[in-house]
Amino acid sequence: MTRSAEEAHRTPGQLAALLIDTSTEAIDLAGGYAGGVYLRSRTPGLLRLAVLAGLPGPLFRPWWRMHVDRPFPVADVYRLGVQVVLPNATETMRRYPQFAAGLPFQFGSLYVPIVGGSTTYGVLTVLRPSAADAAELLQHRDRLVRQAEDLGAALRRLEDPDGPQVSWDGEPVCVRPPGARPPGGRAGGFAWDPVTDVVTVDERLPALLGLPAETFGGSVQALAEAVAPGETQRVLAALRETAAGRPPALPLYVRDGDGALRLVELWSPYAPPARRGTVSGVHPVRGSVVDPGPGAAADAAADLLPDGVLCVDRLGLILYANPRAGQLLRRPRAELLGRSLWDGVPWLNQPNCEDHLRSALLSPEPVSFHVGLPAADGAPTGTPPYEGAWLDVCVYPGPNVLTCTFSPASPVADAAAELTPTPEPEETGKAAATGVPSMAPLYRPIVLAIALTEAVTARQVSAVVMRELLPAFGGRRLAIYLLQDRHLYLAWESGFPKGFLAPFEGVGLDAHLPGVETLTTGRPLFFDSMEQLTAAYPGIALDAAEGARAFLPLIASGRPVGSCILGFDRPHTFSTEERTVLTALAGLIAHAMEKAQRYESEAALARGLQQALLPRRLSAHPLVETTGRYLPGTQGMEIGGDWYDVVEAGDGLALVIGDVQGHGVQAAATMGQLRSAVRAFALGDRPPDEVMSGTNHLLIDLDPGQFASCCYIRLDPVSGIARVARAGHPPPLLRLPDGHTEVVDLPGGVVLGVDPGAHYPVAELRIEPGAVLALYTDGLVERPGADIDDGITALRVALAKAGAPATRPGRRPLAGIADRLTATARHTADRPDDIALLLATRRVASGGRS
Repeated sequence: MTRSAEEAHRTPGQLAALLIDTSTEAIDLAGGYAGGVYLRSRTPGLLRLAVLAGLPGPLFRPWWRMHVDRPFPVADVYRLGVQVVLPNATETMRRYPQFAAGLPFQFGSLYVPIVGGSTTYGVLTVLRPSAADAAELLQHRDRLVRQAEDLGAALRRLEDPDGPQVSWDGEPVCVRPPGARPPGGRAGGFAWDPVTDVVTVDERLPALLGLPAETFGGSVQALAEAVAPGETQRVLAALRETAAGRPPALPLYVRDGDGALRLVELWSPYAPPARRGTVSGVHPVRGSVVDPGPGAAADAAADLLPDGVLCVDRLGLILYANPRAGQLLRRPRAELLGRSLWDGVPWLNQPNCEDHLRSALLSPEPVSFHVGLPAADGAPTGTPPYEGAWLDVCVYPGPNVLTCTFSPASPVADAAAELTPTPEPEETGKAAATGVPSMAPLYRPIVLAIALTEAVTARQVSAVVMRELLPAFGGRRLAIYLLQDRHLYLAWESGFPKGFLAPFEGVGLDAHLPGVETLTTGRPLFFDSMEQLTAAYPGIALDAAEGARAFLPLIASGRPVGSCILGFDRPHTFSTEERTVLTALAGLIAHAMEKAQRYESEAALARGLQQALLPRRLSAHPLVETTGRYLPGTQGMEIGGDWYDVVEAGDGLALVIGDVQGHGVQAAATMGQLRSAVRAFALGDRPPDEVMSGTNHLLIDLDPGQFASCCYIRLDPVSGIARVARAGHPPPLLRLPDGHTEVVDLPGGVVLGVDPGAHYPVAELRIEPGAVLALYTDGLVERPGADIDDGITALRVALAKAGAPATRPGRRPLAGIADRLTATARHTADRPDDIALLLATRRVASGGRS
């Protein structure tokens, strides 16, 4: 059954109300001062910030969108389904350096996934004061988990299986956190039913407004006139937007008849679908009117101060300004009150100012900085309009209000040249279209630099450039060429028409092309329009009728590496700052590419070594079928110490699986030595405990500084008797012919290479014909933030569902089961550990008996 038009219209408002309620309650439960909800969007792989409580949205615009593959806590929580606890800035920098580089302030944060049924909808997050370690936050995390579980269940109920998915594609709704009203403020409440136009007020509202109760007349028009006589239409518009399911992005400040500020807060309470009771897509509205203070005495005292004073709430709205602030900020005092800080003082929209304001909002310490005022209207750029064209700014954080002071200062080096986080692609596109100066020069090179340090292949470097650099400058197209044998070959492209770049593949360094000449000359080339490009290179093929292009040389350590092309869909004037920043960033990209090329050469050698150490074929027996799978980790050198083997042992077979600690060439070399030792012991048909003890002594004698786990099984193919010895390795799994699957709980000894006197007990089990024995390494069952026992249980369930193998040759192969058990891992781009899997099953003997 599909949703009705009424239900479809109703859901966005109910969704916003639900998310607001959850966010504000989560902040309270987790002891935080801000938080919010990220939800999936209709764009695959993209999360959007749906609700931001306790912080001004414009200051945190770079974090409104989050790709799920970025190394950020929100992305990890959504993608991996784990919880992330970051108690302080030190732990944040250790685990998420890119995130910490954008917000390098002293605060802690918690993140939990929002899951309903089998669907992950998003992430619930709370920001809070720093803590010494994660243990201090575990109780808060548990409360947050329960909140997220309730929200996930509610979202699942809200989502019609036959209708659109619950998602968020707009800007975040910014709301006030619980208990964040200015201290000392008086408040009164009201409710409005838009269907009947009936208004009810509590007894405090008439007292607050100084009006008799009958003044309100029971209608929304009378309510708006009573609350703000001179701004009735603003209040009415906000009420109607809220009733339509579109709550105002910020609380509303209005003035009474005497010009004093009042805060109007509006919301539409969330109700489950069965109890909503709305018609025609409208919702009941509740609200409050607050007198924010700070009171006549404080007001009068601050009015006399020689410095400018502003009081700003946690959503960035100006609650108070003294006369001196109006003078220094060049704005009449009346025009400051009730406006957002960046609307009332637009020239504060500078990167260093925004960083300091974020610091005051996120950490408890006061901040101070210098800021240069822009030239007065009509004056040449840089001309001071009066003595003191520079200001000292101090911001003092409070639980609900920031107090900002301004005083004249002597000129200092222009701090506005600092760089700021990445603006959103759509915003930079709007800037190009409207003539607003691009924010691209304000991009933080450190964010790109940190991201590039984590990229180890040319493809990963290119992906980082596309994700971090391209949006910062409003670009839509990217091509990266690498130099090989004096020719340029395409390593990455995005946004160009299909096949457009094919004719440029493998061009020599003598070609008259901008992508070649930027590399041979070492000079970047900027073309503000396609006309400029064709004038410089007549006859060059164009992929668009209009736009702009930047061609950047990739040169590292004085050696050419390749070239990078940025494409814009509209004409774009590259400022001096942009050209400088892009040229510098091209150097970072070149060094990362050079490192990636070295890595790929070394990795190819290492992979060759590892392949040589793994068995080319497994020893066979007419009554036993075996198959193995190995998947390298995708971090570091992509090689490790996992191995498996099947070896003839007298008239039986030895099934072996092991895991050497660590990764890299050393782990692979140690693995090769252990594999050879185990094979030698097995070929001599030594008992399993002797195999383990002998290998243990060998590893201790080698002293590589590593230990290893191992499981050794000597199987008699005729009787099915298996004798097992384990050295710190995960237990085998056994799928019986009837489909029942169990963890084989066998005694074991410590890992190899630690204790020369270690004892390895031997246990026996019987493998029936058609049963499947599964040996595996921990990479297949371990997940970040989850217990390994949960991973083993999940593998056991997957083996039970994978189906029975063939008990006679020519039927369903064991290989199919191995492929199904490793399918998820094969398609996972981020595998922190190697994975080895060995499966074995007994066939029915030709006479029909086992």
